[in-house]
Amino acid sequence: MDSRQTKLGILYTFSAYLLWGFLTMYWKQLEYVPAGQILAYRIVWSCAFMLLLVISLGKWRPFIRECHAIIKDRKKLFGITAASIVISLNWFLFIWAVVSGHVLQASLGYYINPLISILLGIIILKESVSKGQVISFILAAAGVLYLTFSYGVFPWVSLLLATSFALYGLLKKTVDIGALYGLTIETMIVAPVALIYLWVIPVNSFTIQPFITATNLYLIGAGIATAVPLLLFSSGAKQIPLAMVGFLQYITPTMMLILGVFLYNETFTTAHLITFILIWTALFIYMFSVYKRPKRQTKSE
Repeated sequence: MDSRQTKLGILYTFSAYLLWGFLTMYWKQLEYVPAGQILAYRIVWSCAFMLLLVISLGKWRPFIRECHAIIKDRKKLFGITAASIVISLNWFLFIWAVVSGHVLQASLGYYINPLISILLGIIILKESVSKGQVISFILAAAGVLYLTFSYGVFPWVSLLLATSFALYGLLKKTVDIGALYGLTIETMIVAPVALIYLWVIPVNSFTIQPFITATNLYLIGAGIATAVPLLLFSSGAKQIPLAMVGFLQYITPTMMLILGVFLYNETFTTAHLITFILIWTALFIYMFSVYKRPKRQTKSE
């Protein structure tokens, strides 16, 4: 792989995680809109944007062939349907956390996420685990338990965010479909439910008259805000080592942590500090074990 490709891969992946971090500020602009409505419009406009993108790129016929192949393959159909439900839950939890003033809990969730992914890999995919990863789990669990007992609140938002996103990653592995078609099909699956929800709710934040309002523009823009970072990530992650992807992913929760404390003035206690230190230490040990493992394998060959 040449250095230009690697540099582009880093740029695309870095941009994706940066945009995901800024999404915190985006959803905060809609804190007066119920989280369920934001989610529904995010799904509907993401679906519309992705369909337009597929058509504009001249990929409509291959996309239809992919849909037919998935319909015929029960395992793939179940996998992508489950993935669409799980990512919708993850989106809802994240939106709810931001608009309800729980940005710190959301940040903690995305710090824990890689460790949950490894745990699922061990339990479900029977992947091997190193001593460093075992120590990472213990430290992360200690951090969560410490926050629970000292702060008096179980960080269920953090754990649900981490688990739902880890499950989404696991399901995507079983389906093995590209980001462009994957997101389009996933949003198509849940879009009917979102539209029914928007039809039956008594008060809707989206207005027809007047149409050009700040709320409408933010809700429509949710589709672009969802699709663009995912497509950047898909392009970038293929061009750089997995360990580099793992390192860059901490840009998003770090941005969320900074925004939560310094911009939105959320309470950051000593219990939070100790918990984050334990999580950061766990992640440092995990990343070190990831970087060291290939070197050991190379020496032994």
